[in-house]
Amino acid sequence: MRRVTKIAAAGIATAALALTATACGESSTESGGKDKGVGLAFDVGGRDDHSFNESAARGVDKAQEDLGVGAKMLTAKNNETEADREQRLTSLAEAGYNPVIGVGFNYGKSIAKVAKDFPKTTFAVVDSVSPGKNVDSIVFSEHEGSYLAGVAAALKSKTGKVGFIGGVNNALIQKFQAGFEQGAKDTKKNVQVTSEYLYANNDKGFNDPAAAKEKAKGMLDRNIDVIYSAAGQSGAGSIEAIAGKKGAWAIGVDSDQYQQPGLAKYKNSILTSVVKNVDVAVFDVVKSVKDGKPLTGVHAYTLKQNGVSLATSGGFIDAIKGQVDAAKKKIADGEIKVKDTP
Repeated sequence: MRRVTKIAAAGIATAALALTATACGESSTESGGKDKGVGLAFDVGGRDDHSFNESAARGVDKAQEDLGVGAKMLTAKNNETEADREQRLTSLAEAGYNPVIGVGFNYGKSIAKVAKDFPKTTFAVVDSVSPGKNVDSIVFSEHEGSYLAGVAAALKSKTGKVGFIGGVNNALIQKFQAGFEQGAKDTKKNVQVTSEYLYANNDKGFNDPAAAKEKAKGMLDRNIDVIYSAAGQSGAGSIEAIAGKKGAWAIGVDSDQYQQPGLAKYKNSILTSVVKNVDVAVFDVVKSVKDGKPLTGVHAYTLKQNGVSLATSGGFIDAIKGQVDAAKKKIADGEIKVKDTP
């Protein structure tokens, strides 16, 4: 049996270290010697996606600052193959990075394969469960955080119409959709929830802001006035569109997008964000290797342990915080069971 540990996630690192980008879409701040530190393989969009990858990068930044470890970060491209991902992970392990972390469910299979070839290296994968004695599988309760977003959306909507935009129609993003729809409907049974996806099965859905912008415009034209996007870097496009319509609200994802410098000009339209503490999880595994006690098995970061949360930056949900907190308590206490499929 694989062991499952629920970790109390706390403390979000906000320090950002300057990284030197190369034409290959990679960056590095390496340390000398045999132990080079953490090797991080981003999903599409890279660290500047203002969302999922950015959160992972903050965990590495914190590890560099607090633990003094080196780091190398490599970025995936659209339409990659398993061989591409295996090569990226292998290159990091061969170069002496430990742990080697794959950011995103797409690394699930490649982590499982490459980890066998480097039994003395600790591997970790975010948003997937991969077998292996030297693998840390990091998962989150996205549906629970999204439920709270649904509560906020239903309460803040003036038209009674809210929307969800997913980057790719897969099992992971459906968790966001399911929680959001349930939270909205439980809060106001007559609320209309429209859920749409950018792509059926193409990872470009996480790296196509123009497509998300058009999708959001279409929703706004139908009087949908609160839109939650779970689409990685693509979400910046929907936020831009929403910011162009008075009275409309965007809900961000993974990072507190109100706080993202790259989205600063739109922040007054960002109602809240469903935050996944990927940075905390990344730091946890790096520290465990540094301490000589590598994390392995499955680690679940849940709403109850603050592994996911709803951001309050901007003060836009202050007036409804009591209702959001009440919903959070019911989820944590098991009174509300949040569905993970639509």
